[in-house]
Amino acid sequence: MVTLVHVADERDAAAIRRSGLVLPKRRLRELETECRKYGVFAMPVVDDFMLTYQWVRELARRGYRSSVGVHFRVSDGEPVWAGRYNEAKQLCTAAAAAAALRNGRLQGYEVILPRAVRPAEITAMRPLPAVGWRFTPEAKGRPPFCPCKFCTRGDIKARRLRDRLDPNGERA
Repeated sequence: MVTLVHVADERDAAAIRRSGLVLPKRRLRELETECRKYGVFAMPVVDDFMLTYQWVRELARRGYRSSVGVHFRVSDGEPVWAGRYNEAKQLCTAAAAAAALRNGRLQGYEVILPRAVRPAEITAMRPLPAVGWRFTPEAKGRPPFCPCKFCTRGDIKARRLRDRLDPNGERA
């Protein structure tokens, strides 16, 4: 059995405990491509804490402050989509996806379970600290791709970023 963790907003914890992890809206199924798959996003739990919870900080940029890790178990042979974000996903077993993360030490890795997770499958829900990378795993020390008002709308401290960088993305 492989243990996977889904990062969620703490405000949704009671609903997840009651109903499990449901699939996203059906209309998103139509947007499925090689890079974007339909299902529940998760990460295999491996011995490296940073690798397991690398998405926490990036997901916190969506506006919530407190995250919970929803831990659940699936069989080793369960089919999942796995790969780096914004790249083509490969269909493999949950055990192979966990082994790839463990052996490759991959930043930006994601696993997508193409089905809902029932409440009985959830083994634990734990609060998570803000670890991981922001924007992209390689972003440390580099300015963002585009600091314009459109690209940074809704981001935390976006105005400070735009004030510091000119529209061309160079240091002011």
